[in-house]
Amino acid sequence: MSQEKSFLVSEEAYPNPSAPYPSPHAPGQPPIPPPPYGQAPYPTSAPYGQPPYPAGPYIQAPYPQGPYPQGPYPQGSYPQQPYPQQPYVQQPYVQPQPVFQGGPDDFDSPVHGGSYHEDGPPSYCDNQDFPTNQWDDKQIRRAFIRKVFLVLTLQLLVTFSFVCIFTFVDGVKVYVKRNRWTYYVSYAIFFVSLITLSCCGEFRRKHPWNLVALSVLTLSLSYMVGMIASFYDTDIVIMAVGITAVVCFTVVLFSLQTKYDFTSCMGVMMVCLIVLLVFSILCIFIRNKILQIVYASLGALLFTCFLAIDTQMILGNKQLSLSPEEYVFAALNLYTDIINIFLYILAIIGRAKE
Repeated sequence: MSQEKSFLVSEEAYPNPSAPYPSPHAPGQPPIPPPPYGQAPYPTSAPYGQPPYPAGPYIQAPYPQGPYPQGPYPQGSYPQQPYPQQPYVQQPYVQPQPVFQGGPDDFDSPVHGGSYHEDGPPSYCDNQDFPTNQWDDKQIRRAFIRKVFLVLTLQLLVTFSFVCIFTFVDGVKVYVKRNRWTYYVSYAIFFVSLITLSCCGEFRRKHPWNLVALSVLTLSLSYMVGMIASFYDTDIVIMAVGITAVVCFTVVLFSLQTKYDFTSCMGVMMVCLIVLLVFSILCIFIRNKILQIVYASLGALLFTCFLAIDTQMILGNKQLSLSPEEYVFAALNLYTDIINIFLYILAIIGRAKE
């Protein structure tokens, strides 16, 4: 630093900074030779097997890049063989099977068997009470529907026969008008049969007692309907029968074809039924023609909706459905709906013609 300041003060030329730094040896002695770069390099201790890195001027080929020509890189202290990756190198990989599908030699399991994509039950299922596929389920449902409508047809034929006898035979008409106590007896029998079939699930599925109870209910209700029809004129009864047949046939066909689910409205219909019962008690104490016509109209409309709901419950593809074992209960529901529709229509026409 003092030498630089002296150059600045004396205004002499500043030495070239790139000039070599004066060697520290004494004058008159030879300079210190550079490091001996020509000797052998530091020996490498890695056991790679390739020749050492050449020293001296770089006139030889560049250092080879890429994989070594000898064997794989030895791991750890085992230079003779590669490190084993898995303990089972001789065996092929076997995919583990779930417990419920059996072992690899179980050719009856769903994996090896030809029925892997079939709808049938597994080979160990010997219970034939359940349907093996969807087609069998449809066949059971169709047989159930045919059985229900067959029983319903027989019930309606019996009731229609009673109505015809009580309407066209004058002797019977006079007899039931004089002996009204028979109506209350038949009503008691009907009520007991209805409660038994509606509340006792085991009983209504027990053959043949379920059919016996249904027959007793049909006979008692047919007598009641015939006795009620005997108090109306013949033309009014015939008109009510025709209107009931058209309404019920239309509602049943519509319920079978439509995609709308009427069974989802069952709760609302039950509330409306309770309101209708309260309305009927009011009509007992208030004798009014218009009020009774309104009551009969609401009753016919309500049981028409119940007929649509009960029809869709037979199909089995709605929110609420009946089991194929409940053909007696299904026929009972449809039968009581149709009879109530007939009685309310008969009341509407009879009150309108008074």
